Amino acid sequence: MTGSTYLDFDAAQGKGMKLIRSGENPNFGLLIICGINLGMRISDLLQLTYGDLRQAEINIKEKKTGKPRTLTMNDNIQQAMQYFANENPNFKAFRSQKGSSYSTQHVNRLMKQYFSGKDISSHSLRKTFGRRVWNNYGQSENALMYLCELFNHTSNGLTRKYLGI
Repeated sequence: MTGSTYLDFDAAQGKGMKLIRSGENPNFGLLIICGINLGMRISDLLQLTYGDLRQAEINIKEKKTGKPRTLTMNDNIQQAMQYFANENPNFKAFRSQKGSSYSTQHVNRLMKQYFSGKDISSHSLRKTFGRRVWNNYGQSENALMYLCELFNHTSNGLTRKYLGI
């Protein structure tokens, strides 16, 4: 399972906040921050509204697996959301300047535009989240078991391969 690679978490977090603060591409900056902090598939991430992101926690049903999942909006997301205080809570959070929802293809184009390197795609955000958890929990078997469950993988071995470990 090759495909996309992960990003440096701190660099991606910084890039997301820079895109928000500068006004260059605030919605995409928010998508980066949510992607690396929530570890969701892009199909689920693109469904989130500003109202969802303002809550401390939300429950979703994953599109691909149909399984329920609880998401916690951490400090990084809450900090980014301060810049979107006036947005309608019912609006999708990830929209182009024209107001239409991002497609996965558009997100992939933007990923290549803002991040250099080989094999960068929307999936890089989810892998970056996984790497962050793996490193924060001492690269332990417990971290792998947690990620395996979170990512709905069938084995820790698959999660290892997914994270490039």
